[in-house]
Amino acid sequence: MTNLSIEGGQTLVGDEFHETSLRLAGRDINAVSSDRGHGSVGIDASGLKVLPGIVDLHGDAFERQMMPRAGVDFPVDVALVDSDRQAIANGITTVFHATTWSWEPGLRSADNARQLLEGIEALRPQLAADTRFHLRHETYNLDAEAEIGQWLSDGRIDLFAFNDHMDSTVASLAKPQKRSRMVERTGLSSEAFDGLVANVVSRGHDVPASVARLAGMARAAGVRMLSHDDESPAMRRAFRDQGVGIAEFPVNEETAREAAAAGDFIVFGAPNVVRGGSHTGWTKAADMIAKGLCSILASDYYYPAPLLAAFRLAADGVLPLAQAWHLISAAPATAAGLTDRGVLAAGRRADIILVDDQVPLRPRIVGVVAAGRLIHLTEADRLIRFAAAPRKAVAAA
Repeated sequence: MTNLSIEGGQTLVGDEFHETSLRLAGRDINAVSSDRGHGSVGIDASGLKVLPGIVDLHGDAFERQMMPRAGVDFPVDVALVDSDRQAIANGITTVFHATTWSWEPGLRSADNARQLLEGIEALRPQLAADTRFHLRHETYNLDAEAEIGQWLSDGRIDLFAFNDHMDSTVASLAKPQKRSRMVERTGLSSEAFDGLVANVVSRGHDVPASVARLAGMARAAGVRMLSHDDESPAMRRAFRDQGVGIAEFPVNEETAREAAAAGDFIVFGAPNVVRGGSHTGWTKAADMIAKGLCSILASDYYYPAPLLAAFRLAADGVLPLAQAWHLISAAPATAAGLTDRGVLAAGRRADIILVDDQVPLRPRIVGVVAAGRLIHLTEADRLIRFAAAPRKAVAAA
């Protein structure tokens, strides 16, 4: 077991920053104190922020590693290893790969969902970030219900989301650019795609019962659930009644207020904050945060976004940095039921990142510790070794 200490940085403890030291033993934080280490390896964090590792509940940027161009595939294991490196380099120490299992063939097909789940399970011991499986179930994918139910009961799903993109899919059929992107992703001809959509839509009357059965299975398995793109307070209430306690990307303020009033977790995309608004033209995340209507930020489609978003919120005066950081560490950990991380405290998992924030709005990751292991360091001269504490003299007999 390697003991490690982090010295001299501004460390986020609770809701405040303190100049203190962290003592790590194995995978956990052993102590938070002002004492300097003895007989151990340390990191000089002078001039840096010392922060809890980022917990990312929803990230699907790994899809770009799987299919960097339409019709160009790379092996799942290669994509997952590359995604792990990207996540760690951006301070994400717990990553939920948001895997869409749709009625479509291609990138979001049954085969890809199976391969991703199996790849994550096989590679998990080798990956630096704690890597988990977030299944995004397209509710019209009725034929997948039995297999998903088995995955839930077997404990293979870490987060389970209900997605319904059918209305937007049908609307996009008349929009050439969006239609082309959808068809390319599936690998089908345009005519075959139209036929598939028509067949799936025709079974819409069976969707509500399927959602209810799957929600019951998830509750029985103790799996936390999310609903995606809730469009109205009534939709949010309906999902909450089935045990779905996380509202992911509510599309309007009215729905977000319904979620907040009931104490639901509310997720928005960190890229929305960084870019100053949604790329779809929907709710502006910074406004929701200012109104207390967002409790979690996720990377969504861009791994650098959570880090950038927290510092952007502080720079814009929306939230102090300590509170902004909770949106990407403590709150998502709590929402996912991970009580061992998200804050820096004795007995908690040692997921820690060191950030240079000297350049406004451009925080830079200097070091990452995941489960007590130093796995990323850009400035080797910050490594230090402490001399062993002097032994007390023993009087001669």
